Amino acid sequence: MEKKLIIKMIKNCFKQYYSEVDSLPMTSGDLEELADRIIQMKADQPAVDLYEAVNDTVYEFLTG
Repeated sequence: MEKKLIIKMIKNCFKQYYSEVDSLPMTSGDLEELADRIIQMKADQPAVDLYEAVNDTVYEFLTG
């Protein structure tokens, strides 16, 4: 799976919560970790929709 696409999707998802992408509440390491978590989730559960996996992971990051 293309990691660049997932990172872009994560950033777009954060736009729902923050108006400026430049001020994301995370480091680049956090961004990489979230992308890796989503890739692993898709590998474990191929039927999961990628958009849903990204949204769920971002929500867990913000609330957890």
